[in-house]
Amino acid sequence: MIIHFRLRGVSFLLSNPPQNWRITVKSFATQLSLLQHASLSFRFFSSSSTSPSSPNPNQYSFTVSYLTNSCGLSPQSALSASQKLRLVTPERPDSVLTLLRNYGITDAQLPKLLRVFPSLLLADPEKTLLPKLEFLHSKAFTRADLGRILSSCPLILSRSLDNQIIPCHNFLKSILRLDKTVVSACKRSPRILLENVKKNIVPKITALQEIGVPQSSVVFLIKHYPYVVQLKNDKFHEIVKEVMESGFDPLKMVFITAIQVFAGMSKSTWEQKMEVYRRWGLTNHEIMLLFRGFPLCMSLSENKIMSTVDFLVNKMGWKLSAIIRVPITLGYSLEKRIIPRCSVGKVLILKGLVKKDLSLGAFLKLTEKKFFDRFVIKYQNHIPQLLNLYKGEVGVLELGFASEEICGIKQL
Repeated sequence: MIIHFRLRGVSFLLSNPPQNWRITVKSFATQLSLLQHASLSFRFFSSSSTSPSSPNPNQYSFTVSYLTNSCGLSPQSALSASQKLRLVTPERPDSVLTLLRNYGITDAQLPKLLRVFPSLLLADPEKTLLPKLEFLHSKAFTRADLGRILSSCPLILSRSLDNQIIPCHNFLKSILRLDKTVVSACKRSPRILLENVKKNIVPKITALQEIGVPQSSVVFLIKHYPYVVQLKNDKFHEIVKEVMESGFDPLKMVFITAIQVFAGMSKSTWEQKMEVYRRWGLTNHEIMLLFRGFPLCMSLSENKIMSTVDFLVNKMGWKLSAIIRVPITLGYSLEKRIIPRCSVGKVLILKGLVKKDLSLGAFLKLTEKKFFDRFVIKYQNHIPQLLNLYKGEVGVLELGFASEEICGIKQL
């Protein structure tokens, strides 16, 4: 049996085709398309070292092969990247790779970097790249930091050292004071090194200072939430206005946390979180009381909110008003903090060792050491398995209490 077909104006004969011959033809058509596309893309390639007037398929093949075998790109990524450069010899890219590896770029990070910035392989390693890497390394960026930052934002290496990288770093240091704090901010948002400081960051800092935000809060914002000062100016001013209208005091650090929450949340997501709290019967006013006391309550997942409130209200008998008074409770880990401590509290009440009206807010807000000393070590002689209960190795029922006794203890 012979199958005759045409692809892109060319006739082909397929002798003794397999049963899945249609798949074979489709695969062949895809490969032919890639080859034709590659041949058309030759005219767009450029090289900083050699620029032959008519590139040939061997040079194209070398580029794809080098990106795949030496740089770790997938064949598809190598094909895409090869449209932005043409490698003629391995000497220049080999030198670039050696330099990058010496400054912390791992083999796992290299493909990510080159998918975004493949023409980096044509840069002059000594004149263009080395000064930038040396400067950053001299400013407390470890090789691990550089690997993480540059693979996340390769375009940093495309910017001018004198006109962008140094001025931006120096400005950040003038605010954050320490090189290691600048590194911390850059690790959280590497693109901050690409910012036009005068046009985008300075106006935001000025706006915060004009409404009374202290310098310590500005430092906290840039160190922990640098992406916020990278927002467009009009968006930033809109957020600050919303935070002010929500009743936050600019003099307090919680003002910055509220800005961060608004900055990281769309209007639709905000409304979804409002609806989650409404399901428990909270009014909009009560939800805003929660938010003012603990802004991160709006950043919690729906599952986290539902499971925590369910435990506190339905299993511990806590009133919603109590949660509003101590909203930070919502942020505590249910498994690691709330359940272990409440289990200890139940047993201590059942044994008559603590009062039933013990404040659950104070109970949960204590530091780990204070709680352990005050409620576990202190009563361990009375209840030998109290430590095991706290660690989750035994349950309340296993300590010999009847289920009706446990259910009868509703509120600490």
